[in-house]
Amino acid sequence: MFDWDDLRVFLAAARAGSLATAAQRLGVDAATVGRRVARLETALKSTLLVRSAAGLHLTATGAQLLERALDAESAMEAAGRVTQPDLVAGAVRISASEGFGGAVLAPALPGLLATHPGLNVELAASSGFLSPSRREVDMAITLSPADSPRLIVEPLTTYQLALYASPQHLEQHGAPDSIDDLNRFDMVGYVDDLIYAPELRYLEEIRPNLRPRLASSSIRAQRDMVAAGGGIGVLPCFLAEGLTRILPDQVLIERRFWLSTHREVHGAARLKTVRRWIKSLCRDQTPRLTPLPGLSQ
Repeated sequence: MFDWDDLRVFLAAARAGSLATAAQRLGVDAATVGRRVARLETALKSTLLVRSAAGLHLTATGAQLLERALDAESAMEAAGRVTQPDLVAGAVRISASEGFGGAVLAPALPGLLATHPGLNVELAASSGFLSPSRREVDMAITLSPADSPRLIVEPLTTYQLALYASPQHLEQHGAPDSIDDLNRFDMVGYVDDLIYAPELRYLEEIRPNLRPRLASSSIRAQRDMVAAGGGIGVLPCFLAEGLTRILPDQVLIERRFWLSTHREVHGAARLKTVRRWIKSLCRDQTPRLTPLPGLSQ
């Protein structure tokens, strides 16, 4: 029989992908995490995690155990809610895109904590998303609806994107007259093989074979490139302050964010509170998220 607490340590290591990160989250040292995982492997007579230069990877047995460990964790959390069903306290980890997380969520989070002193929030705002189905996060805001029976998925908000350039760039190079004319201009966009979601292929949507001269996996870096005069780029309207919109009668892109939470913790008071807050924030931010009228037909 194995120690149930070793299962908790294994779960942290599997989520983190490294002993050091798991140790930081658990408040212990990396050697302790490694020792506890090794003890679990000995008890189960199976290798669960293998190390590589890229971090920790689950074996086939480890992946199966992870699924069972997630179920066990959910059951323990559900048991805790029986005695304190309305307690808005504890940590909530949110995964969101870099632009939305940094420009919309982050500035508003202090206000949420001010009204809920027992709440802690961890915001993973980066290129790519962490997964609520594997309990890497409690909830995720994604560009497409997650497809997992473990998750409850809801539409969150639409948002708009358009072509932008800096006023200085336009003074030097002028503005394109049409979509076809964009081929004459330097474009800013994503690194093609680092695009983590098909919804980000904006340039191809505007015109096939339109390629960026300056590229980054970061939308905020792209915004800085455009602002510095590096070219014309597709940006969310909520990131475009101080920039000039290009081809306003021809280019307007609309996308939707989706909110997903793990089914087993969807009803937890802290998650219900944060979920309501995110929805209310999006309603309040509508003038920034969807500020532009539709294109004339």
